Amino acid sequence: MKDPYELLGVKRSATADEIRRAYRKLAKELHPDLHPGKPEYEARFKEVSAANELLSDPVKRARFDRGEIDASGAEMPRQRFYRDFAEQGAGAKYRGTEGAGDFEDIETLFGGAFRDFARARGGGKTRLKMRGADRRYTLTIDFLEAVNGAAKRVAMPDGRDLDIKIPAGIDDGQTLRLAGQGMPGIGGGPPGDALIDVRVAPHPVFRRDGDDIRLDLPITLGEAVNGAKIAVPTVHGKVTLTIPKGANSGTTLRLKGKGVLKRKSRKHGDQYVTLKLVLPEKIDDQLAAFIADWAPEHPYDPRRRIEEETS
Repeated sequence: MKDPYELLGVKRSATADEIRRAYRKLAKELHPDLHPGKPEYEARFKEVSAANELLSDPVKRARFDRGEIDASGAEMPRQRFYRDFAEQGAGAKYRGTEGAGDFEDIETLFGGAFRDFARARGGGKTRLKMRGADRRYTLTIDFLEAVNGAAKRVAMPDGRDLDIKIPAGIDDGQTLRLAGQGMPGIGGGPPGDALIDVRVAPHPVFRRDGDDIRLDLPITLGEAVNGAKIAVPTVHGKVTLTIPKGANSGTTLRLKGKGVLKRKSRKHGDQYVTLKLVLPEKIDDQLAAFIADWAPEHPYDPRRRIEEETS
């Protein structure tokens, strides 16, 4: 696995804000939607997303820095030597490698479970029966998969393939529980569960705001002055939006029901479209001459409010 700090291009002493900014910049540059048919960008995007998942979690980052987990989040084997115990001083009790307590207190900690296990080893009828441990994984999904839901088959670090149903409307940081997909039980006990921590990759155009979606929409000078009907992308597909005459940059229009599915009401949020007036890349002489003639006869002050509030 590649070093997550190197993947994001930050120092090991980087702050959380520096890591966040580095990830957002790379995510916008590498997002597969911007590079269709180029698998190398998708692979790079997944590496960067995995690195951000690890370093944006303070606990995981600290454990990685201490060498307790690797870049994938898997536990690193911990070795202990005789000197680790010898340095505790004469008469000191040996302790477990994870600080679980003195060996002589294990039976107190687990009650009669170990007595049952001992009897089972000795040929008795009672056997130790315990539920298997849970396994935790991290899964990065696309923005639209989180909004609309998806079915994914994911290869786990232990070699298994798990079919995961992503519910529509899931948010970044939520956890899915797959019953019975964890570690096997002991002595016939039930298996543990697989806990899937979901991370949602940013989208180059859409932004999520609770159950609503926000989009900045560039419009032309003609569309702003005269109004227009134009096709607008939503997370559910394109729709037609009416731009009113005289629309300004910053004008926000609502597309009802074009947001994220609400889990409780099972209704969708809305999409809010904020208009951004964009002039042509090159201003020709005709437009410049028209504005020069028009402006003196139609004066207005777009900065009046700012001047009033700051004077």
